[in-house]
Amino acid sequence: MATHKQLSFLLFSLLFITLCKSSQAVGIAIYWGQSGDEGSLADTCATKNYQYVNIAFLSSFGNGQTPVLNLAGHCNPSANGCTSQSTDIKACQARGIKVLLSIGGGAGSYSLSSADDAKQIANYLWNNFLGGQSNSRPLSDAVLDGIDFDIEASSGYWDELARSLNGFSQQKKVYLAAAPQCPFPDAHLDAAIKTGLFDYVWVQFYNNPSCQYVDNANNLLSAWKTWTTVQAKQVFLGLPAAAAAAPSGGFIPADVLKSQVLPTIKSSPKYGGVMLWSK
Repeated sequence: MATHKQLSFLLFSLLFITLCKSSQAVGIAIYWGQSGDEGSLADTCATKNYQYVNIAFLSSFGNGQTPVLNLAGHCNPSANGCTSQSTDIKACQARGIKVLLSIGGGAGSYSLSSADDAKQIANYLWNNFLGGQSNSRPLSDAVLDGIDFDIEASSGYWDELARSLNGFSQQKKVYLAAAPQCPFPDAHLDAAIKTGLFDYVWVQFYNNPSCQYVDNANNLLSAWKTWTTVQAKQVFLGLPAAAAAAPSGGFIPADVLKSQVLPTIKSSPKYGGVMLWSK
């Protein structure tokens, strides 16, 4: 049986043949931060495989909670152990890679109790991770490029959070990304996406049998067509980097991805590339 790394290597090889020759605007987004054996952030960017890196996750925030950054085995933010990531973030950005903070996740504790709560979290994100100032920045003086909404629990006020974050773009551009599940519309992020403020929407076409690859690409391609109607600048095909990354399915063998999926989805004017979970 192929190992996780072998599967990922095969996937990357074919993605680059098929993706990157199609358009200068196309790229690969990767999630990094939830596995201690995935290598450093700097090494991830040094592969030159990715145009976007989502640091995952700010897993607890909102509703009066103290925000918690969870980077698994990489560092301990409670002891200021993640400030060293600043150098790696800057190295990625020097390569032209956009580095975003992903908030939420599948196992986090997060919610927004009101529009005011959303504004407070936007202020926290701006001052602690983006272009603002704070004495307690978890990633030190690195200025991230934006925020990724990986909201898989709790509905309400995510649109207000998007508007508040976008307001800071008057000072420095804040890129906004969303990672909805492929059933349309997304149960948690629909109102936020409808604001039209998102630069990137990387749809999770996995762990959802109704709209993922299952023996054929019919359901996936039908769902993709629907997702390209959303008010976002670019839409990405979100996939597991290996079969083990998606317990409920959705992994697409590289030859099938190349022959049955990418030729169709690349025809969309909003096609931005592929998102992979995870490094």
